[in-house]
Amino acid sequence: MPIAIKIQSLSYQYEKQSKKVIENLNLEIAQGERFGIFGPNGAGKTTLMNLMTGILHYKTGSIQLNDLEINKHYWETRKLFGFVPQDFSFYHELTPVENLSFFGAWSGLKSAEIKKRTDELLEVMALTESRNKPVKQFSGGMKRRVNLAIAVMHEPRLLFLDEPTVGVDVQTRHAIVSYLKELNQKGTTLIYTSHQLKEAEDLCTRIALIDEGKIIENDTLDNLLKEHKQDGLEGLFLQLTGRAYRD
Repeated sequence: MPIAIKIQSLSYQYEKQSKKVIENLNLEIAQGERFGIFGPNGAGKTTLMNLMTGILHYKTGSIQLNDLEINKHYWETRKLFGFVPQDFSFYHELTPVENLSFFGAWSGLKSAEIKKRTDELLEVMALTESRNKPVKQFSGGMKRRVNLAIAVMHEPRLLFLDEPTVGVDVQTRHAIVSYLKELNQKGTTLIYTSHQLKEAEDLCTRIALIDEGKIIENDTLDNLLKEHKQDGLEGLFLQLTGRAYRD
């Protein structure tokens, strides 16, 4: 399969910290994969996600999205992906329609495209009846769906997901995961991280385990479970990263 993301010799160190958070990391993610990145608290997975999405800027190594180097083609790569952060990334005082209109325009969509995509996504996310209510009045699950709708407004080829279902009920989690699978079937590459390991087993076909800024395993979930004689991702996670507190 063609490569969607290629990371070579990537290192990153925060200012005033003596130790690198990411150290000489190499990773390839194929187009069309549902790829999970997991690790203990402080392992570097959120930093890696922020580097891949351009929130943090690296000085050592290389990250390419669809063969475009992020540092050299920042704005071009921004158009390739959507990002669902763990924190809500919308304007709480605005309605879903107003939020989607703003972020659609920011992504370069024209008025007709914005209206079409807004109507489609509000229907998919079961938000049509609440389209003109301020988002600050919404439940946590509704806010998560607005977060996701904003990220896919411009129909990105890559979708980064950082804890996309945290704090939601079972029904909302199931609906979001089902929608993500539909997007993937249509060709969107998913890059996902979460502490919801049961959810990850359902969503991810391939995973990388990261610890102390380095990848310690990278394979299909089935292969890793067989290799390490585990029947689930939680057992695999504990076997490879230990049981000690990481906070």
